Amino acid sequence: MESKKKILVVEDDIALLPLITYNLEKNGFDVQEAKNGEDALLLVKEEVPSLAILDWMIPAPSGLEVCKILRRKKETSQLPIIMLTAKGEEEDRVRGLNSGADDYISKPFSPNELVARIKALLRRSSSSESETIEFKDIKMDVNEHKVYRGNQKIHWGPTEYKLLKPLIENPGRVYSREQLLDYVWGHGVYVEYRTVDTHIRRLRKAINIAGSKNFIRTVRAAGYSIDSD
Repeated sequence: MESKKKILVVEDDIALLPLITYNLEKNGFDVQEAKNGEDALLLVKEEVPSLAILDWMIPAPSGLEVCKILRRKKETSQLPIIMLTAKGEEEDRVRGLNSGADDYISKPFSPNELVARIKALLRRSSSSESETIEFKDIKMDVNEHKVYRGNQKIHWGPTEYKLLKPLIENPGRVYSREQLLDYVWGHGVYVEYRTVDTHIRRLRKAINIAGSKNFIRTVRAAGYSIDSD
């Protein structure tokens, strides 16, 4: 029998927290609760959950800061994270996604929508652990470090491969230049932001073979994503 997926819910609203927990448990998830950022980080240190739901405005550290901390740690760098908040402006949404969140839901929300988002994100996370990652007609062989567009092999350097991997693993998620620098060159290594732009141009040129759609999107003042729209 498959074990239940563990979901960490970090929310300080005493009315909303039990409602979220009830709906997740009703859908077969094992739920851990935390009411502030400090307790959330302690719970993750004890056991990494399958997914985390972070309210933006929890007591210090905030959900935004907790997200950044989790992304910096090797054991939680790929943890699926949903940001849950009353902040609904586009600028706030971009900030949440740039902090490392995979998805963003504004209050008020439907419990059914939250469950659907969780299941979709878990499916996406599970597929990223396989040997092959696919998006539309782009296929990445993780073991052999090869990428194909349709039946055609793409020829490029290791930097372009490393840039594509986080984008194709999380379609729709916007990655800032800083995040992409960390993915490719690692933390603490000084590389100018325009270096990312240069390699993205090379990535586009290589992968957008004749007649192929350009899926790599530039998000002004935010970064890059891979998107079907």
